[in-house]
Amino acid sequence: MLKKYYIIIVLAFCASIANANVSLPAIFGDHMVMQQNAELKLWGWGKPLENIAVKSSWSSDTLKTVVSNNGNWEVKLNTPVAGGPYEITIQGYNKVTIQDILMGDVWLCSGQSNMEWSVNHGIINGDEAAKKANHEDIRLFHVTWKTSPYKCIDVDGKWVKCTPETMRSFSAIGYFFGEEINSKLDIPIGLISSNWGGTPIETWIPESVILSDTKLYDAANRVPFFPWAPNKPGYVYNAMLAPIMPFNIKGALWYQGEANVDNAFAYTLMLETLVENWREGFNIDFSFIYAQIAPFMYYQDDSGVKVRDAQRRALKTIPNSAMVILSDIGDTIDIHPRKKIEAGKRFAHHALNHTYGLQEYGVSGPLYKDHVIDKNKVIVSFDFAEGLHCNEKEIGMFEIAGEDQKWYKAKASMKNQQIILSSTKVKKPVYIRYGWNNTASSTLFNKNNLPASSFTTLEWRDFKNSL
Repeated sequence: MLKKYYIIIVLAFCASIANANVSLPAIFGDHMVMQQNAELKLWGWGKPLENIAVKSSWSSDTLKTVVSNNGNWEVKLNTPVAGGPYEITIQGYNKVTIQDILMGDVWLCSGQSNMEWSVNHGIINGDEAAKKANHEDIRLFHVTWKTSPYKCIDVDGKWVKCTPETMRSFSAIGYFFGEEINSKLDIPIGLISSNWGGTPIETWIPESVILSDTKLYDAANRVPFFPWAPNKPGYVYNAMLAPIMPFNIKGALWYQGEANVDNAFAYTLMLETLVENWREGFNIDFSFIYAQIAPFMYYQDDSGVKVRDAQRRALKTIPNSAMVILSDIGDTIDIHPRKKIEAGKRFAHHALNHTYGLQEYGVSGPLYKDHVIDKNKVIVSFDFAEGLHCNEKEIGMFEIAGEDQKWYKAKASMKNQQIILSSTKVKKPVYIRYGWNNTASSTLFNKNNLPASSFTTLEWRDFKNSL
């Protein structure tokens, strides 16, 4: 009887071996780009106690590990500088080979619909650009829409080479960003598109983080129900980001904010929280480059410009970040501006300057720096103000207010790359603002013809009175 029982156990064990498969997350696959010159984690699944051997074509070393009792395994790889193609072989009870791997820089492209929109959605000059999109060293990975109340272990998606066909359905801003970086630096570029139109920022942040912060939790409850997109905190993060962490990336592009006009007062804190948690998840202090949302006719009086101002203020509180100003290439009657080629290149120029240190690329439009009050006049200074000029006869959209916070149109003049403001209706100026309107498109530019950001010196982000 014991002998029969032993035979059954052995047969069952052999059958489990025969059916066991070393497997990898979708983010590791043929045609992928791995972050160059880095130590990165390669992970997967197998049978507990299964011996795993990992061999890469760029190294003579064989990395060995054993599958844990939970069926997980991982190794640390040191990658070479940009180049390829390479391959990796993972040997367990079965053999898995990843082929046509390029070493380069990997960028995550995330947000809502303006990051999601592709050539197929109809962008200006998109069809012409698609015809030329044959790039052997640009690789694309599109994450399929999914939500989950719990962290998932994998995403749906696969790496593909950039061709006119694959490019057409990929994030347009992501592609034009990658094309520009690739053309200027001549290195392979991997682009991960993980975005969902209409999603508020809360759903891209771990739910536990929002629930543990009273301000974030109360603000999240102000987001309305959207029939076209999820809005529960953490649900998209769990299914579309957490599974690819900690895959090494060079940086992240973020274009989102239109779905948060109902709780703009919390957006700066939300964005700080998102970046902090993403960097923790990816285990690297990557570059974070985000768009300031374009002007649009939102139904609330100043809801859109408040999001823009919250994004502007986040620049001072999020290290290693940069903001792309788009007010001059927006469309006030279309929440989806069609000039995605220009937007993608602006993202790229920020990266070339901010991340890669190439100073010849314009990094930003003028940003409010400070102001000095001289009797009834206000002298306003800007960062990135070299070559400051106005593209209209008169400098408009500036306003002044006194202690009573009543705003009046200001008379504006320019001197030494500063703006001098005054108003006969405000004898003692206290506050100033510029472009404070949902549809305001800047008329102030610098030498790189990049537009100035809207701003206000009045602190309006009042959590207590906003709830």
